[in-house]
Amino acid sequence: MANGTAAPTDLDSRLEAHRTELTGYCYRMLGSSFEAEDAVQDTMVRAWRSYDKFEGRSSLRSWLYRIATNVCLDMLTAGNKRARPMDLTESTPLAQAALSPRPDNTWLEPMPDARVLPTTGDPAEAAIAKESVRLAFMAALQQLPAKQRAVLILREVLAWKASEVAELLDTSVASVNSALQRARATLAERREPGAEAAVSDPLDEDQQKLLDRYVAAFEGYDMTALTALLHEDAVMTMPPFDLWLTGTRDITGFMTTLGAPCAGSRLVPVQVNGLPGFAQYKPDPEKGGFTPWAVQVLEISDGRITGFHCFLDTQRWFPLFDLPLHLEAETDQVEQGA
Repeated sequence: MANGTAAPTDLDSRLEAHRTELTGYCYRMLGSSFEAEDAVQDTMVRAWRSYDKFEGRSSLRSWLYRIATNVCLDMLTAGNKRARPMDLTESTPLAQAALSPRPDNTWLEPMPDARVLPTTGDPAEAAIAKESVRLAFMAALQQLPAKQRAVLILREVLAWKASEVAELLDTSVASVNSALQRARATLAERREPGAEAAVSDPLDEDQQKLLDRYVAAFEGYDMTALTALLHEDAVMTMPPFDLWLTGTRDITGFMTTLGAPCAGSRLVPVQVNGLPGFAQYKPDPEKGGFTPWAVQVLEISDGRITGFHCFLDTQRWFPLFDLPLHLEAETDQVEQGA
């Protein structure tokens, strides 16, 4: 090997050291939790198999990003763009609400922070990383052509130099700068719902009190208290259903009609997409206790909840978040494993 023979265990550990940041990169590129993890695994396998060809002209990290980028670009050739319900349909009045599911590959998927946000001692770097996996930003990325997406992520999120991105993509600095300019222009034209979400890291006192009040209102199924916490133009989504609702009246109206079985639920905090969230368990009338129902992602702005996004495919999401698939009746909280 050009830079010495690495023992398998040594190479394994060197590759694994980059897994979290690579997963974050692939997740931003693909919009899918599971596809991102598959892409990173493919990257690791390719790196292992071709390590003897790695000439050391760039860092191992840069080389891995080159491989990961090619894997993602290959996966994106089908042209599928992950979306949120509001990207596909108009808001539905409660009187016309119908639960129509779409295939899994339609949807932008949630992701636990721990799987995509590397530990850093730099608060500014941590804030940028969190903002760059929020649902609104992820949805905006999906509107970009694949190579523009890669350029924007590498330059704006990961702070690579234009020359480094040009080398990675086998193109010129001028081409990289042009792609970045076009990507910025596209994002500036679109005002994604949820883009104004402002959450401190860590949560400030007022935000934590808001979440505490939300838990009390939701677990008590107190629609008056919940209405006081929601922005008047709050949005509620429920993938895999394409239905989405706007405004406190329709949201609470849905919760007391089609959503009535959620009364008496328990909420367990999770860190998801750089935002506060909860795993929702609703009462299980057959086994007793509580059964998984949704991973909730909350968007907050100016002291109110502006986005209330419920991902309902619990057989996929709860294991991803290392959450149990049942809560006993006396258990109000569980320790999150991740």
